[in-house]
Amino acid sequence: MNSKAAAADPIKHVVVLMLENRSFDQMLGSLQEIYPNLDGIPPGRPPRTNQANGATYSQLPAARFVVPADPNHDYAHVLFQISNSNAGFVQDFVNCFPSSSVADRQEVMKFHARGALPALHALAENFTICDRWFSSLPGPTWPNRLFVHSGTSLGRVTMPEGVMNANLHWYNQTTLYDRLNEKQISWKVYFGDVPQSLVLVNQWAPRNMIHYHHMQRFLEHAAGPEAEFASYVFIEPTYNQPGANDDHPCHNVLEGEKLIAEVYNALRANEALWRCSLLVILYDEHGGYYDHVTPPATVPPDHHQEEFTFDQLGVRVPAILVSPYARKQVVNTQFDHTSLLRYLVEKWNLRSLGARVADVNTHSIGPALTNVARTDAPMELPMPLPLKDSVAPIAATTLSSHQSALLALSHSLESMTDVDPHEVAARSKHVLTGPQSMIDVSVDRLEGFLSQQRERFTREAK
Repeated sequence: MNSKAAAADPIKHVVVLMLENRSFDQMLGSLQEIYPNLDGIPPGRPPRTNQANGATYSQLPAARFVVPADPNHDYAHVLFQISNSNAGFVQDFVNCFPSSSVADRQEVMKFHARGALPALHALAENFTICDRWFSSLPGPTWPNRLFVHSGTSLGRVTMPEGVMNANLHWYNQTTLYDRLNEKQISWKVYFGDVPQSLVLVNQWAPRNMIHYHHMQRFLEHAAGPEAEFASYVFIEPTYNQPGANDDHPCHNVLEGEKLIAEVYNALRANEALWRCSLLVILYDEHGGYYDHVTPPATVPPDHHQEEFTFDQLGVRVPAILVSPYARKQVVNTQFDHTSLLRYLVEKWNLRSLGARVADVNTHSIGPALTNVARTDAPMELPMPLPLKDSVAPIAATTLSSHQSALLALSHSLESMTDVDPHEVAARSKHVLTGPQSMIDVSVDRLEGFLSQQRERFTREAK
């Protein structure tokens, strides 16, 4: 972006809320009912189908808010799902859950009807929907989240299992936060329980730890002076129970809706902040749920191709741009998570974040925005009502692959602290008592690491 364009840019604050594991068709496809140019689910036409074990499963409304089974979305499974023009979604689910019910299998194809998601759909109807936003690779949560922070996953498309193998999962690449530090551009990460972005080695520096805050602090900071609010904000939801609001399958989708409404309402209530902000609501990957658009080709981000060639994008995900400078519209431009980085690199004249970000076919989200502020944005979104007791969140009997990876990450972070060995041993023993204990230990380890790194920064600053 040239200096003239940058000077005219009214957006001073970019806030990214990245949720979990949902496809575009499932969450926003129904909005084709009001936006004919949206590539979603055409009203009044025969539904699309998938075949599995000789049975037909149709793309139908009334998706559940809570589901009992988590569709597989590891690399090999995603490739199977998108094979033959996205014909393998239900069959892959059946292969993973051979004893599953017909209703559970059908859930892979179902979508939320217009209005069923009170916060997400309200924002989609009032701001800019990006209906060609793909995850950055056909694989699971961590690699795709690494792309939104750095433009690469260093050749990995797998998740860590058990104790994290540093030979495989040592992510020391340059990040967006490094580039922001170079320009002295302020940033913060707000989180619910265990921020996954701490897998990035460069984030461990004590000077970076002071930029990590619990979600309650976001609400406080958003209510304060606009000039003191960070230029770039990344929000990580609560990934674990109790209070999980990340939209991960098996969690209550309406808790995610509450989080979306909470973030929007906090920004909207501060008029000075709202008038110079952009909120990007985004999902990291599709979670194994059906989408009808075959992911297109792309360019690798770097020379790392240890586990994948990185020449194909992943499945489409929901993406909405929310701002006074975002019109009520659908943008059909092809994006992936590096499109956000492209926008930020150009906006703040940052140094390179890799070949994918710099590629001519990676489009910035900037042209989807205007320089003229709207005055008709909703003043507040109503908080969604809680689920009825009959469909309350399902108690976890095992951890998801993402939660297991966060447990492994917490173990690695704890190993870098000087916590009393007896306390470490007690935590390790507690892990053996069940899934909720594993979650509790993950949070305790993370809090201990953050506390010690912040104390270290304070000592070094004196």
